[in-house]
Amino acid sequence: MTFRFILQPCMAALAAWRDGVRDARTGRKPYVWALFTDASERGGLLAEGFIATARVIILGLVMDMVYQFVVLKSFYPGEAVVVALALAFLPYLLLRGPFHRIARRWNAARTSG
Repeated sequence: MTFRFILQPCMAALAAWRDGVRDARTGRKPYVWALFTDASERGGLLAEGFIATARVIILGLVMDMVYQFVVLKSFYPGEAVVVALALAFLPYLLLRGPFHRIARRWNAARTSG
């Protein structure tokens, strides 16, 4: 169980890093900022985030399913979905923007110096 609480956020952080660096290179707005300020792009950005973290979310669902069957001897799909989203998609949302800003500053310092 503890393994899942470490693995999923780390995998989500790697996905956020990859996408944040790509956003910085292409000149896009930081992810969460664009979610809040650009209503026309909100649906597409949320879908992009879910696709980017799909493997992590699926891994979390499978890990939670196995855990529930072994420990609880039953399966609660709602709980599995909530846990997977909280441990995968939420860290992705929170980290993609800061990683974008770090990459943008790092690229600016590298090109100016």
